[in-house]
Order: sequence, then C-alpha cells, then structure tokens
Amino acid sequence: MSNYDTLLLAHLRREPSASGWTGGLQLLETVVSTQEEAKRLAEDGAPEGTAVIAEEQTGGRGRMGRKWHSPRGKGIWMSVILRPKLPLHSTPQLTLLAGVAVCRAIRRVAGVGAGIKWPNDLLVSGRKVCGILLESSMNEGQLQYCIAGIGIDANLAEDDYPDFLKGIGTSLMIERGGAPVDRAELAGTVLSELELLYSLYLEQGFRPIGMLWESLSVTLGRQVALNTAQGRSEGKAVGLDSDGGLLLENHHGQIFSVCSGEIEMI
Repeated sequence: MSNYDTLLLAHLRREPSASGWTGGLQLLETVVSTQEEAKRLAEDGAPEGTAVIAEEQTGGRGRMGRKWHSPRGKGIWMSVILRPKLPLHSTPQLTLLAGVAVCRAIRRVAGVGAGIKWPNDLLVSGRKVCGILLESSMNEGQLQYCIAGIGIDANLAEDDYPDFLKGIGTSLMIERGGAPVDRAELAGTVLSELELLYSLYLEQGFRPIGMLWESLSVTLGRQVALNTAQGRSEGKAVGLDSDGGLLLENHHGQIFSVCSGEIEMI
C-alpha cells in the first residue's frame, strides 16, 4: 500500500497546544461511527480535545440521520470531544467554528479552494467535499460535552462513489487532478486549526469566528431556498447574526434570521 492508503498514529502531528487540550488521539481500523466511539469516551470522562479517527466507518452519519459514505483508507473520519462552558443555545456556533477550521486546513494542506455552505458543508466547485455534525449531551440542564464529527473525502476516486452520490460529492484528490493528499498531515492540521480557533472563541467570543466564516462562505451573496418543517422560503443570504444564524433578505427587503433547516442555493 502507498503512504496515502493508511494512516499511522506516529505520522499524526498536532502543533503546540493553543488551549491546553490534554486529550489524546485514538486511531481505529473499522468502527460503526467515530461519533459513537467518541461519545463512549466522553461518558467515561475523556478530556477535552480527545480525537477518534477511523480508517473506515460502516455506519457513519451526517445531519438528519443521513448515512455518510466512509470507505477504508480514503478519507478523514474523525470525531473530537469538546467540553465548553456554554449555554446550549450557543453550541451551533461550534459547528461554524469547526467548518472554518476544516476549510482553513484543506486550503493549507491540499491547496484546494474549498468554501463553506451554511451551516456545515464544505464545497469545491459546487460539490460536497466535507460534512460536519455537532452533537451535544445535557445533564440536569447543564451542557456536559459536544462531539464534533468531521468527514472529509480526501482520496476518493470517482468510482468510489455510489451512484446516488455521483455528481454531488467530490474529493480533494479529484479536485487536485488525481494527486492524493497526505491524510495524516491533513488530519493533524485540522486538529491544530480546531484547537487554535476554539481557544480564540473562548477568549474573544463568536465575533472573530463569524468574520472568518463569512470570509470563507460560498453562501453569502447568493439567493437561497430554505426548507423547514414549516415550509419553504427564499431570500438572499447577507450575513450571520450574533448567534451564528444565517441572515436572509426577502424580496420585500426584510431581513430575518434562520437558526436551523436545509438550504439550497438557487
């Protein structure tokens, strides 16, 4: 196998700690889901920054229960434990923070111009290259931990995608003209960027994260359709509010904030 076919723990390097994270790395072969493994560790008291990375997921999950295609040796399938002292309503900001961290890492390591679609998809040339899933646990009204799940299609070829994803998903290797990306370097850089931005967030709040998100967004300035349980609405994406909600301007010039739902760019 080539160096790009297998992740070795010895090759995963984090830069010096920005926030005092003490959690270690766990590299596993095949799991149902890194989210479930990370949750189990979090329940057992694993410290903040603990990361679970798998070569393969057999039941990887995206938002709204969707399955995440996670073939062996082709991507970064990772979950990271966070223990922020935040109210529950602030946790969506961490989804945007993770998107910024991964986007910066991809641009830095792969040299691919990824951009962020609100709230948590990374796109290249309109096709999805990464998804982020943040799940939280509460106990007696207090936030206990968050698990940030990150799935990056690093070295998938076109024929690695099932039919229902062809034309929708892409990989860094495809976007690099067939040149594989070093997955160990990418995973380590994602962790370093995540820790750096998390430290900034805890020190200065959401504003600097929101500004970085806006600079990397492929959503802002576009007409989008929002699909929720209440129905469908359309508007122009014009920014983020202070909580990380998407600001939309309707055809009457009125601006309203969206905190959840599916959007499509039109």
